[in-house]
Amino acid sequence: MHQMGEARRRAAQGLPPRQPKTDPKPVDDSPRIVSWIPLTKNQTQRFVTLTTNGAWVGIGAMVLLWVTVRFIGPTAGWWTLADTP
Repeated sequence: MHQMGEARRRAAQGLPPRQPKTDPKPVDDSPRIVSWIPLTKNQTQRFVTLTTNGAWVGIGAMVLLWVTVRFIGPTAGWWTLADTP
């Protein structure tokens, strides 16, 4: 059998042949929601978790912006509120 460069080098050094690379990404074996939609139950659960966390981040950012506009900015003298007499 004719060996190519890497195989010849490994054989000359007494090394075993290279093992084929394994797929590092695990396969999602969870059942699909509907057979004709390529979404599994694990994927939908991860989507719900991601969007819930994103919603809480958005709510927190909105509260921070409101506190800044309503209290921090006027107190620091950056602007005045229109509803202030």
